[in-house]
Amino acid sequence: MGVRALSSEMLGALLTFPAAEPSIGVSDVRKQEPNRVAPVGVPDFEELFRQAAPGLWRTIFAFAGGRAAVADDAVAEAFARALVRAGQIREPVPWLYRTAFRIAAEELRRKEPAAVPELTVATAAGLEALVPALRELSPAQRAAVVLHYEADLPVREVAERMGTSAAAVKVHLFRARRRLRELLSEEETGHA
Repeated sequence: MGVRALSSEMLGALLTFPAAEPSIGVSDVRKQEPNRVAPVGVPDFEELFRQAAPGLWRTIFAFAGGRAAVADDAVAEAFARALVRAGQIREPVPWLYRTAFRIAAEELRRKEPAAVPELTVATAAGLEALVPALRELSPAQRAAVVLHYEADLPVREVAERMGTSAAAVKVHLFRARRRLRELLSEEETGHA
């Protein structure tokens, strides 16, 4: 695959890889309690978890470069924080994404790169080069790429979930694609 051959469709196809199922559940986020009717304006977090957690986990898994432990921790912590602030969150899904991204980014900053295990998911063609290249992007660029290409969200929704403007997301995507082309072409020339 040449530098010019890395189209947005191919990048999207490479980022859509089979991820392991999340290893966390509703009971990990909230202690078992009898079912209660939620007060007006407070989302049903069990239902929200069932609907949003798998996609959020896959997104954070890709953002973290295939580190399942980081994805598990970030998603569980985001839901735990949401439960504490249940009555204060207007739009829970974007709030959960922003919070999980911040938690995962902080976790990745704290860990030494050498101590982090590599991706263990079955790799698609070219994915073994793409994951390390994703790790070279800034957290904002990586988040934009993962949300737009892996989660297949339009730019407007990516901006909402990242807590930024659509223009900023477009800049992140542009710079990320350019940097990925550079990194992946270096990889090709190094193996040629």
